[in-house]
Amino acid sequence: MSRSPILMRGIELAARTNADTAERAARLCAQEGVRPTLATVLVGDDPASVTYVRMKTRKCEQLGLGARHVGLPGGTTTSELVDTIGGLSNDPEVHGILVQHPMGTGVDERAVFDAIAPAKDVDGVTSASFAAMALGHPGFRSCTPGGIIRLLDHHEVDLAGKNAVVVGRSAILGKPMAALLLGRGATVTVCHSRTRDLDVHLATADVVIAAAGRPLLIRGDALEDGVIVVDAGYNVGNVGDVDFESVANRASMITPVPGGVGPMTIAVLLAQTVDAASAQAGAAEHR
Repeated sequence: MSRSPILMRGIELAARTNADTAERAARLCAQEGVRPTLATVLVGDDPASVTYVRMKTRKCEQLGLGARHVGLPGGTTTSELVDTIGGLSNDPEVHGILVQHPMGTGVDERAVFDAIAPAKDVDGVTSASFAAMALGHPGFRSCTPGGIIRLLDHHEVDLAGKNAVVVGRSAILGKPMAALLLGRGATVTVCHSRTRDLDVHLATADVVIAAAGRPLLIRGDALEDGVIVVDAGYNVGNVGDVDFESVANRASMITPVPGGVGPMTIAVLLAQTVDAASAQAGAAEHR
């Protein structure tokens, strides 16, 4: 069955979110003398990581946020990284911290992430943030899953009672995505590299979140008509985890790659940086 699905363009919602973020940042600076500032930490010189960090820094500057970059040499140890994060966590002029991954061979990424003060975990990567997502408590959301939820909300997708299939189980995408979907009342199946008969699970899905990091993994012939598909993958060749052409013939809604989920990730990161700065300014007033 051929259809023309609704394109869920994150680039458009991200622009609205960023405008709101810029307005809130300017107001906080004017009223409290606080400029929301994001610190980025990068180990080594991986070209993709350098590009990602540069994009985030540039977007901070465009929206009126402060940006501080800490570049560390390849071979930096876990303890050295933890010490660096500790210094940023204790710096009152830094309101949010992002550690770009991968961090290098031999680094305990969980130890590094958990060294971030929860109040500054604007990337939603600490164990405390994951617990908040899983339990439905207030806190910072992992940026890509949080951006996906905002995108679905914008398109008035009611997740309650939906069968949602998340393909991927990473600690920064698949697992927090599943937690947020559960919090919205969806029935969630998480598939991964050891899942048998992936297509059997996909055939039951009302909503599919593709987050496996495998190009063109999800194809239209595995899906039912009317499915809602969010492609959170980005692979070499500027393609996602979804075979867009075949899936678009089945989907009622689908995100494009690029221009779908990606812009929302950065928009949520910077929105949460302003949230963090506002909360920290409020705490400072009562000391």
